[in-house]
Amino acid sequence: MRVVMGVGVLNQTPFDWARNEQNIVDAIDEARRRGVTVLCLPELCVTGYGCEDMFHSAGVQREAWASLERIAKYTNNMIVTLGLPVELRGGIYNCAALLVDGEIEGLVAKRFLAGDGIHYEPRWFKPWPEGEVAELTRGGRRVPMGDLSFDVGGLIFGFEICEDAWVAHRPGAQLSLQGIDVIVNPSASHFAFGKQDVRRRLVLEGSRAFGVTYLYSNLLGNESGRAIFDGGGMIASAGAMLAETPRLSFGRFHVATSTIDIDYARLQRSRTASFRPDAGGDDGLREIAFTYPDVEPTRWAPITPTDFSKEEAFTRAVSLALFDYLRKSWSQGYVVSLSGGADSAACVCLVRAMVEIAIDQLGVDGTLARLSHIKALEGATDADQITGALLTTAYQATRNSGPVTRHAAKAVAEGVGAKHYEMDIDSLVEGYTSLIEKALARDLTWETDDITLQNIQARVRSPSIWMIANTENKILISTSNRSEAAVGYATMDGDTSGGISAIAGIDKAFLRQWLRWMEKEGVPSAVPALSAVNEQQPTAELRPQEESQTDEGDLMPYPILDAIERVAIRDKKMPREAYRMMRVEYPDIAPAQLKLWVEKFYKLWCRNQWKRERYAASFHLDDKNLDPKTWCRFPILSGGYRKELAALRASDE
Repeated sequence: MRVVMGVGVLNQTPFDWARNEQNIVDAIDEARRRGVTVLCLPELCVTGYGCEDMFHSAGVQREAWASLERIAKYTNNMIVTLGLPVELRGGIYNCAALLVDGEIEGLVAKRFLAGDGIHYEPRWFKPWPEGEVAELTRGGRRVPMGDLSFDVGGLIFGFEICEDAWVAHRPGAQLSLQGIDVIVNPSASHFAFGKQDVRRRLVLEGSRAFGVTYLYSNLLGNESGRAIFDGGGMIASAGAMLAETPRLSFGRFHVATSTIDIDYARLQRSRTASFRPDAGGDDGLREIAFTYPDVEPTRWAPITPTDFSKEEAFTRAVSLALFDYLRKSWSQGYVVSLSGGADSAACVCLVRAMVEIAIDQLGVDGTLARLSHIKALEGATDADQITGALLTTAYQATRNSGPVTRHAAKAVAEGVGAKHYEMDIDSLVEGYTSLIEKALARDLTWETDDITLQNIQARVRSPSIWMIANTENKILISTSNRSEAAVGYATMDGDTSGGISAIAGIDKAFLRQWLRWMEKEGVPSAVPALSAVNEQQPTAELRPQEESQTDEGDLMPYPILDAIERVAIRDKKMPREAYRMMRVEYPDIAPAQLKLWVEKFYKLWCRNQWKRERYAASFHLDDKNLDPKTWCRFPILSGGYRKELAALRASDE
């Protein structure tokens, strides 16, 4: 017995009913065109995964079911699984629906809910109890629901829904005892560096250990603002990877297919001496009549999936996030206050990469079609024209700005094709300074008012760049990075101003490494103009030029800052533990200096939680995220590690 199976990845949007449904139907049609009989589509793809508290809405429940009924009509001669929320007796469940030959044949409810990291499923859904089965009545028809498996025309299907496969006692182990042939896994698994390798291991090991064909689908793109879904749907059978969809694609959907030799997969299971099927264990198994089409033999052809370097993954993930954010917010483009430094240059290069990757994947016409709401793009024929329409930058100088950063800002703007302005804001800074000096009846000086005089320059830049964004109906990108967020090295209502924070999820040390990579290699192309940025030491350029201000001089070397952040925040180490770890990691630095830097980090971290609470929405990239709304909770007011820091100072280590 041979069956053509497929997995689909979809770029969905919370309760965007018409577009979500169209993507699903188009994926089904594409699968049918390619001869697929069994198709797995993602978790909660009917509604979108990121509906948040709207999952509690009765209207969302009703519309989701109505959409499912319409989608079912497109599944003639096919078996399709896909996800939606379902209400039963006052509880809401994260379910996978089984559609067979145009009918809704059953609902499998998720047993293990994702409640860590960026996931808050237990806030909205109830976990389904193991072994329980119920019936749902909709439109006069009874649909079985719960912990179910299905015998569809002699092929037995079981389910693991996303988190189900990540737990120690995953349902697949129990399903294998029932002689399951296929495990389908509709997932919504967010992007993080290196995460696809973990998913592949789960899928491959599941297919091998359980003796099954494993279908894994996933969402794609920036679905609801912060999380990026990277696709990467997979088909594996008997421990071999057979197919994988593209990752971090700008497409609406993708389908990967493979012809599965069911008899071979069963043979592999039966010849495994440790396999002990439960011969009488058919509780929860539902039989559904279905006839599979004849399929010609094909060559068994395992694949070796390729992956991206961290630099390329960062580029593709954030570019995709920006592309979808632009589309789904119906904005006209992006604006960046381009200082000539690393952070703002990175934001500009990511917008340019967004344009180039879109053209590389969709073509110019396809890119313009996806951004058809942007009138300024009409008639554009290449990446330069598209970037010029989408991206506006401005260099805003004060008396403390130098020719190096002015030149770098202009070079980068021209290098990526942005529309660029140069403005002198020194008179505005002087106006505010004079106003406050009169109110206080004293002069403001660098000796007594250092932070005040630095901050006013950053804040004065905010109204003008916002005005540009408003006049062009574009999104202002905030340019602060994660390292600065950790210690509050940013001016609220200054460089933190913006509607989206493109690089707040990444550390400064990696960002500088990435900029050097973008200068020489890049994706899809390099940006040689970045040499003007990469030659500099990072500086806020807010103090007088003669002071030669640098970021690392104000703080500490960025690699050390990032290392302390990793152990203090991600790993929750106390100051003395962090100091000991830094001694091992940086043995050539004087212990007294390391001790000062560790203390400085913890003090600044505690003092600046209120700033992190106010940052614009950022994209999740790894488990060192500091976003307090989705990952890293910390009190705004706390004891500030006073006892622990006193112990560090008193130690003679």
